[in-house]
Amino acid sequence: MIRLLIMGLLLYIGYRIVISLTSAGKPPSKPAGSRDSGEETFRDPVCGLYVTEEMAIIGRHDGQRHYFCSMNCLEKYREQLDHSSHNNPDKSG
Repeated sequence: MIRLLIMGLLLYIGYRIVISLTSAGKPPSKPAGSRDSGEETFRDPVCGLYVTEEMAIIGRHDGQRHYFCSMNCLEKYREQLDHSSHNNPDKSG
């Protein structure tokens, strides 16, 4: 009985060695949830969250594009702009 257990253990160890040697030449696979697609990310000016252009809500101000994580952040940004333009009459935006 002991011989059978030892033989099984040796076979398993040999199997693991063969598998590790054959997978050594392969590049490591990415985890299933990995999001490293190489896309550029942009920081939401309101909440600071980073979003890709594909996922972002895009707003424009003074000819510049601003990227937001949600319509809520875009609306908050517009409110901040309205508030700052009312407090500073020299700047009419």
